[in-house]
Amino acid sequence: MNREALSKINPTAMIRPKRKITGISAILLPFRENGDIDWPGLADHVRRTAEAGLTPAVNMDTGFANLISEENRRKVLRATRCALAGGNFVAGAFVSDEPGAPFAADAYFRQVDSIQSQGGAPIIFQSYGLTQQGGTEIVRSYETIGEKTDNFIAFELGEMFAPFGAIYDLDTYRGLLGIASCIGAKHSSLNRQLEWERIALRDAARPDFKVFTGNDLAIDMVIYGSDYLLGLSTFAPDLFAERDAMWLAGDPGFYELNDIIQYLGFLAFRPPVPAYKHSAAQFLKLRGWINSDRTHSASPTRPASDVAILRDIAARMGILKER
Repeated sequence: MNREALSKINPTAMIRPKRKITGISAILLPFRENGDIDWPGLADHVRRTAEAGLTPAVNMDTGFANLISEENRRKVLRATRCALAGGNFVAGAFVSDEPGAPFAADAYFRQVDSIQSQGGAPIIFQSYGLTQQGGTEIVRSYETIGEKTDNFIAFELGEMFAPFGAIYDLDTYRGLLGIASCIGAKHSSLNRQLEWERIALRDAARPDFKVFTGNDLAIDMVIYGSDYLLGLSTFAPDLFAERDAMWLAGDPGFYELNDIIQYLGFLAFRPPVPAYKHSAAQFLKLRGWINSDRTHSASPTRPASDVAILRDIAARMGILKER
């Protein structure tokens, strides 16, 4: 599919009724009031997400992968494996570097090996060394990673989420489609047009490749052919699973449930965007799923006044008894 064809995309024609949606949920890493990681809370949330029918994703942005230590990232992997007793999960392969650093292939290999040793599938986080290359070199880097794994998920991350993030041009994205071990890519530009272009390119070049929307401000991208890997779903994996089942069944209730979840997304993902993780902690505490709404000390927070709004949204969703 050429650029002219991509520029003439008709989103209405792309809507796919009764499509089975693949959902991956980026798990919030909970903390205790004293600042320690809440390991039992993590295990409970991983199990809860899997039982809802979504695949848990750990050591993502929602799991503070760029802020916690390598030791704790490994502990998260072990805790996830134990919680799922052999069930499927995916995990972020995060490499910390600085602007101007070269692509650190060996560091990525170690991350991939660590994830696979615990039974997970890797999601390749971007780094300065990866994204500051030219398009051809970026694709070659993914090919190098792909030689170490049978399947991995690539990741485009907008700079509003992380300073090392980048959204690739379509020629580079086309290169990802040509890597057999790359089974999909999470797209987090928060831009519908860019995602529609990726869906159309995928449909033309490699239909089995999954475009995982990371657009928490447009979670209805699933009706156009995206699947999802979202941070918003960590607030309510049960409701996301219910919504997805409605779409598969052709139930018009999909739209009403999607609307109220999106309302939550607009609140949680307002600037500064990284503070959505505190919104998630506030919401999960309201639900009684974690004991504290504290997050990583280096992560931005929301005002306590948000709790009343979140309580109202939860009541509208029918997951709290009182308004």
